[in-house]
Amino acid sequence: MKRSSLLILPAIALVSLSYLFNDSMVGAQTEPAGRARVKTSPTPLDTIAKPSPTPPTIKEEDEIFKVDTELVNLNVRVIDRNNRPINGLQQKDFKIFEDNATQQIEFFSKSEVPTNYALVIDNSGSLRTQLEKVIEAGKIIVGTNKPDDETLIIRFVDREKISIEQPFTANKTDLNDALDNLFIEGGQTAIIDAVYLAAEKVTEYEKVRGKDDRKRRALVIVSDGEDRDSYYNEAQLFELLRELDVQIYPIGFVSDLNKEAGFISKSPQGKAKAFLQRLANETGGKAYFPNDVASLTEIAKDIGSELRVQYSIGYIPTNDRKDGTFRNIKVMVEDGPNKQKRIAITKAGRTAEGEGSPAKTVTQVKPSNR
Repeated sequence: MKRSSLLILPAIALVSLSYLFNDSMVGAQTEPAGRARVKTSPTPLDTIAKPSPTPPTIKEEDEIFKVDTELVNLNVRVIDRNNRPINGLQQKDFKIFEDNATQQIEFFSKSEVPTNYALVIDNSGSLRTQLEKVIEAGKIIVGTNKPDDETLIIRFVDREKISIEQPFTANKTDLNDALDNLFIEGGQTAIIDAVYLAAEKVTEYEKVRGKDDRKRRALVIVSDGEDRDSYYNEAQLFELLRELDVQIYPIGFVSDLNKEAGFISKSPQGKAKAFLQRLANETGGKAYFPNDVASLTEIAKDIGSELRVQYSIGYIPTNDRKDGTFRNIKVMVEDGPNKQKRIAITKAGRTAEGEGSPAKTVTQVKPSNR
């Protein structure tokens, strides 16, 4: 898909960006000053054995179907008015709308789905007093991993200090060791760049695994949410996120930020909180704003559960035009017994493929008796 925001950059900037963000995560160390640079761990990602595609588990009663079209996959959380998860729903309980047009559900699953996710942790001075508890929370999240889950750990400070501390792995010992090695460092926070690069890295890893891999993709971000040094801006970040299928779970330590607003602008605290909340809202994730580090334990347990117990729903859009436009998505769930309110949460929409995009043959498992 084309990213409209890049069209306005001069040709030389396009070349620089292509070199910078395709190659920087695998060890490039000579990038021009003033641009985001990502340092890798001692073992670059390109030297790590690429995983073989993992075919989905297919039951005898499931039906295999192939379509030469754009297939939309949704990860959907359902909660009640008290933000408690609702499980046990059936396909008939859901309705999907794209730009207000009803869509036919082609496949539906309520089983626990393996997840590939990145822990993206702010190591700037603003998190100095929370780092010990942040590391503990990261270990709790990693501890909930199932055998098929894989985790990537990214540390960030400013645009010059964004590094992969641990490439994707299912090895909990390696992940915990990487968390123990995190340290605070001076620099102006570049959270937008860190999220941008992490989202791309998670998506690239899924592409390596092949089209038959059905893992969920997510980012868990720990930061105060205040950006001071990013190369990318918010508009570019959210344009990218609309093209990718990545859920974001921010943990925002915003309480220490300045609460004083300007005459026509939000306070630093208000702006940071709104940014982190938008990350969650637009990707179908969930934002957390702890008042103290003591609540991190429960937050980590909640994220571990949220990442894995969701409804997977797919549909073939009735609007099949390849015009690169943004399409709003809404999922509705019927009320439960005694008029119990059920709230479906998923990504806000998607960007359609652009003109000239090749047709895709997509294989999916369609459960027949659920």
